[in-house]
Amino acid sequence: MNCLPVNKKLITRCFAKAAESYEAEATVQRRVAVKMTSLLESFVSPEDCRVILEIGCGTGVFSRMLIDCLKPERMLLNDICPDMHAQLKDILNAHVLFESGDAETYPFKGTYDLAASCSAVQWFGDIDAFFSRICRLLTANGVLAFSTFGTDNMKEVASLTGKGLSYLSPQELTDKLSEQYDILHVSEETVPKKFKNPEEVLYHLKRTGVTGINQQKWTKTSLVRFCNDYKTHYGNGDGVILTYHPIYVVARKKRRTHR
Repeated sequence: MNCLPVNKKLITRCFAKAAESYEAEATVQRRVAVKMTSLLESFVSPEDCRVILEIGCGTGVFSRMLIDCLKPERMLLNDICPDMHAQLKDILNAHVLFESGDAETYPFKGTYDLAASCSAVQWFGDIDAFFSRICRLLTANGVLAFSTFGTDNMKEVASLTGKGLSYLSPQELTDKLSEQYDILHVSEETVPKKFKNPEEVLYHLKRTGVTGINQQKWTKTSLVRFCNDYKTHYGNGDGVILTYHPIYVVARKKRRTHR
């Protein structure tokens, strides 16, 4: 498979177009956000998370759960797509702010008790630098909690197009984090999502904004071939499957690490 470099301008456009449809379509991402919230309840308390930074907030699915669960005194929501501001108006106020920018380079100010992210960091170009950057932003006992996706994510589409993101395994993520963080939790799961046909798979990807993964330009011939191959390899009498492969990580900044 050809692992493509992330085109952030394309990704931003795709998510902007999907802003209105995302919450209705992104059922797996909502499931992931629910699990991330549950994990956070096991490892942190509201008293320890008074100031929160959320990376890649999107339309605010995870944001609303964090607010309800941890009730932060201050929270900064960040997303690369400025159009998401309109989707967040119901939760923005003097204590919950939104700032748009690329989290890999954006000049975040201050320090945070919790840096959280749901289904976003797989888009980053230099995850090592990002982990170090967040470590410097965390308070002495701060926590980084995030979900991402693993190597089997959307494997059906990747195998048929020959294109996809370069995903990391749980062990690779652990290795990258371990110098600066104490790992509190790492887990993974596979979530098969059923569709009536391959056309519905592509429509689903478009409505969730992830069509920027393979940067596929379809012709009538290539689309027909893709759909036929999808049904042949990943179909049954009930339709076809698209696999999601979420990974969950909770890590605490090591005490010896200095900002």
